[in-house]
This record gives sequence, C-alpha cells and structure tokens, in this order.
Amino acid sequence: MKQETIDRIRKFVKDRDWAQFHTEENLAKSIAIEASELLECFQWSSEYDEQHVKEELADVIIYCQDLLDRMHLDVDEIVNMKMDMNEKKYPVEKVCGNAKKYTEL
Repeated sequence: MKQETIDRIRKFVKDRDWAQFHTEENLAKSIAIEASELLECFQWSSEYDEQHVKEELADVIIYCQDLLDRMHLDVDEIVNMKMDMNEKKYPVEKVCGNAKKYTEL
C-alpha cells in the first residue's frame, strides 16, 4: 500500500480519536466482521456487485492496517515470513495443480 494511503488511514483514525477503541481484540473482531460482510457479497450466487465487493474489501484492509499500527508490525516483514512458511508447506513439486491442504499431501 502506498505510504500516502497509510497516512490517510492513520489521519482518519486520529482525527476522530478512535485509537482508544482500536484495541488488538476490537480490531481483530472488526476484521472478521468485515470479512463476513465481504463473503456475504457472494452468498447466494456467483454474480456479485463489484462496487460492494470493493467497499467490503477496503474495510478489511483498513482494519488490517489499523491492527498493524496498533501492534507495531511491518506488513512486508510478516507477509514474507508467512510466505516462507507457505513455500515450505506447499512445495511446487507436490502441490502444483492440487488444491489439497498440506496435511493431506
């Protein structure tokens, strides 16, 4: 995400004095709630309203950035850490074209 966008999210929260409510627990709950709203976009059909999907996905991302800030985490660091783990769990030679979970390989 561009620094300008991150700064805009931070300013939005700061200007409203919402950091006091943004505990790790509350942010994690908010991410789950918004993710559920994103899933709702696809609930009964493979057809969806792209604008609604964008809005709900943005909410998830915004709350994720808030949680990163709250926990003083670097998004690149934690994503690369997890990608390292995923590459070990899911080696190309075993999983290419296969949707099975690593425990089933």
